[in-house]
Amino acid sequence: MAYDLIVIGGGPAGYVAALRAGQVGFRTALVEREALGGMCLNWGCIPTKALMESARLYQRMRNAAAWGIKGVAPETLSFDWAAAITRAEGIVQKLERNIASLLKKHGVERIEGEATIKAADMVEVDGRLLQAKAILIATGSRFDTSGLPLPAERVWTPKDLLRQTSLPGTLAVLGQGGAAVELAQLLRLTGHEVALLCPDDRLLPEMDPLLEAALAERLRGDGVRLEISSPIEGYDGDHVIVAGHHIRAGAVIVATKRVGVLPKSDVSLGAENGFLWTDANLETKVAGIYAAGDVTGRSSLAHAASAQGLYVVNRLKGHRAPISLERYPRNVYAMPEAAQIGLTEPELKSRGIAYKASFFPLSANGKALAEGQTDGFVRILAAPGTGEVLGAQIIADQASDMIAEAAVMMRMEGTIFDLAQTVHAHPTVSEVFLEASLAAVEWPL
Repeated sequence: MAYDLIVIGGGPAGYVAALRAGQVGFRTALVEREALGGMCLNWGCIPTKALMESARLYQRMRNAAAWGIKGVAPETLSFDWAAAITRAEGIVQKLERNIASLLKKHGVERIEGEATIKAADMVEVDGRLLQAKAILIATGSRFDTSGLPLPAERVWTPKDLLRQTSLPGTLAVLGQGGAAVELAQLLRLTGHEVALLCPDDRLLPEMDPLLEAALAERLRGDGVRLEISSPIEGYDGDHVIVAGHHIRAGAVIVATKRVGVLPKSDVSLGAENGFLWTDANLETKVAGIYAAGDVTGRSSLAHAASAQGLYVVNRLKGHRAPISLERYPRNVYAMPEAAQIGLTEPELKSRGIAYKASFFPLSANGKALAEGQTDGFVRILAAPGTGEVLGAQIIADQASDMIAEAAVMMRMEGTIFDLAQTVHAHPTVSEVFLEASLAAVEWPL
């Protein structure tokens, strides 16, 4: 069977690329050995966010009296982890069915099994040979649990965590980045004693330090034991040993840096540091074989993976627009959420780029006050004179949605003046963008 494009991997890079390829008329096959949606849909983004919403509601109910709601006794409330998992699984299954339906609608052939790349134009799946004009590798990444001085039965990946129907009272999360922060806070807010063990000196190395500091303060306020620059040294009984300290943990959830899931291949694709090397056009060292998403090591964001998959399909269709990772939003789905886009303040300073920062707190926003969600702010970094928006950082209950305003502004090469002249509905939390931009403009518009 001959195809225009064979996509290996059904995660956010793979299924989005396959859908787009089908839409633009390519004869397309999608090979997936496990589950449509990949890590993000099945064991990452979606189920963990569903669980966080359960935790959010649990916390609000514990404070119902402050909202004028009587009859809720905080001491009688408890969090049912198994029931929350069942709800999350239902959401995952619904979305997986939706993906399958869309693939069918656009003529994409789904092939279950493990792919082996036999040549630049040939893929084998369980003895079946498939020929293609182009191949897109979208096999994702995984957390590396090797080399840890821990008993194997005490080590869980996020995937293992989501398979549990009950949890020990004490847990440790090992890692850094958004996933580690989200898991630690989720477990703490659902009633567990939690330590977050960051092996490096940065808890959120890809985020602006302003956001990192705000989230670290919130974690400590929630009761998470936060240990920075603290790799695990060993395990004794029910305790992990960190910097000579014994910290009780019935299990350790590993959310450290990831490594690429490399496909089986009879041709040398050019792996570097556990990921596939790709050029500026996401092509591997083998002409006609592309890679997108986590497996490239360029980003671990699901939406970045999807954008890269779309880029490859567009390029195969003859569209030659460049791709820029600096304009991808980066979110941390904590409580409150954190989001950023563009350049951070340290990046602007290191590149010698002049900028002006404008800031506005949620504590002065009417809707945030009404919702009881005043912990946060927006900061906009703009070029002096031209007002071009260079970056934005947000801490807010719905920061992951709000960052889209800055994303659109940057995509359109908008300015702080454009933001200041954009009428925002009132009362909305998004008005903080208007207020921050007005603070940066010193003359009438």
